[in-house]
Amino acid sequence: MSIAGHSSAPGANVIVEHYCEHRQADGAGCKEWGGWGHSPSPAVPTRWWCFEHFPHKSYEQEQALRRKLEAAEGGKIIQ
Repeated sequence: MSIAGHSSAPGANVIVEHYCEHRQADGAGCKEWGGWGHSPSPAVPTRWWCFEHFPHKSYEQEQALRRKLEAAEGGKIIQ
């Protein structure tokens, strides 16, 4: 694979893996990919969560997640 056309800036081609930061009461962490990030400003490092644990969801997103989880408990499949 060629790297022609890629940036030569320091750190520009670094891949950072981030998983959900949610922790249970017993200290066990969530194993899901942290695809939902949030930072209040550029000076503050971004924190990452999976969608289920993302604390900044809108009301509509929260309701959709609740319906999906309830359907999964009942054995239904919802996309």
